[in-house]
Amino acid sequence: MARIAVAATAPFGADVLERLAAKHDVVQLLTRPDAPRGRGQKLAPSPAKEVAERLGIPVVHKRDALAAETVVVCAYGLLIPESLLSRALWLNVHPSLLPRWRGAAPVERAIMAGDARTGVTIHRTTKELDAGPIAAQEAFDIGPEDDASVVYARAAEVAARLLDGVLEDPTFTAQPDEGVTYAEKIMAADRELDPSLPATELVNRVRALSPHIGARMGDLVVWKASVDGGAFVPVEVQPAGGRRMDYEAYLRGRR
Repeated sequence: MARIAVAATAPFGADVLERLAAKHDVVQLLTRPDAPRGRGQKLAPSPAKEVAERLGIPVVHKRDALAAETVVVCAYGLLIPESLLSRALWLNVHPSLLPRWRGAAPVERAIMAGDARTGVTIHRTTKELDAGPIAAQEAFDIGPEDDASVVYARAAEVAARLLDGVLEDPTFTAQPDEGVTYAEKIMAADRELDPSLPATELVNRVRALSPHIGARMGDLVVWKASVDGGAFVPVEVQPAGGRRMDYEAYLRGRR
């Protein structure tokens, strides 16, 4: 059983943390400070902190308070300073087949691009973004109806399994120089559904941003969509200030 710390913040990191804690001695969670969340914008713990507190794992916010010689980084959201990289073995969990989709939104960008396959890469954290040498990598298919939540869940399962072997005996191979792409952070413009784009591309955008961000069609958030006769068709939507509903029910309510 490996003795490790975990650096995580977002739901994907929380999922990996819980899976690791079931098999390894997780002595510490490093996460970002509580932040405003929800409609009331009240201070709330990160998803990873919620898991750690439920499991009785000590939580810290200062990165110089490390309690283990190996740190698993997963959806942490902050860069690790060089001064800390030399103090421990930092292993980054990245939900893509590096060097494709380095950066902040690899799952979302892969689905938007219509990629049929993605995967998980475990690599050593270096000062260069997601460019460290690879310890393990495994691919899996993206189904035509899979949204981001499905891909993240599959990635968390694969990541925990890969880490079992990596933590026992880590060895590294340099990333190839060819095939590098970057998954830029999702911005407001990425959420807009441009009706001039092909229907398949619009559906991919909806899948990529569901169920955690949401694509937008005017004031309407679109959570599910399909292609019917070559046309883009919303399936599940959410009006401003309202609840999620079938698009047909939304249309009936407007008549």
